[in-house]
Amino acid sequence: FAAGDTARNASAVDLVATITNVRGTCVEAAATLETEVAFAVVARRTATAGARTLTLPFFASVVNGGNLIVSKQLGQVTLTFADGQARTTAAGAARARVARAATALPAEIQARVSRNRKAGDLDAATDPMAEPDVRAAVRAASFEVLVGFQLDDAALAYNVTK
Repeated sequence: FAAGDTARNASAVDLVATITNVRGTCVEAAATLETEVAFAVVARRTATAGARTLTLPFFASVVNGGNLIVSKQLGQVTLTFADGQARTTAAGAARARVARAATALPAEIQARVSRNRKAGDLDAATDPMAEPDVRAAVRAASFEVLVGFQLDDAALAYNVTK
C-alpha cells in the first residue's frame, strides 16, 4: 500500500508481487532429504518516480500429509526499482530438510503397493491406494515445501477480500 494510506483499498495498492518459477533441487543424505527451493519474485509498481528498494518477507514451510506444518522458516527478498522502472525481478531461495525415516513406508504397506499382480487374479484390478490404511500411510510419508509471502494482518485481510 502507498505510504501513509490507512484505507487499505484497491486504489491504494502501490506494488503487486508474484512468486514464480519455483524450482526444487533434492540432495539425499544417509539420514535426511534436503531440498533447495529457488524462485523468482516479479513485481510491478504504480508510482514509478524515483529509485526504490523494498524488502518483502517470505516463508518456506515443510508440510506433511498435505495439512500438517512440520517446519517454517522466514526469509527476505529485496526488490530494486530504478527511477522510472515499473517492473523488476529478484531471486529468492530457501532450504528444507526432512528425516529420511519419516518418508519411508512401513514394509507391509510397501509390499502391498508394489506386489505383482497377474491378469485374471481377483484383486488384479484393485488399486492398493483405494485401501484406507494404504492411503493413510502414503499420506503420512509425503512431504512438500510451500513458499509464499509472509503477510501482516492488514495485507492478509486485504488479500482475503480480493
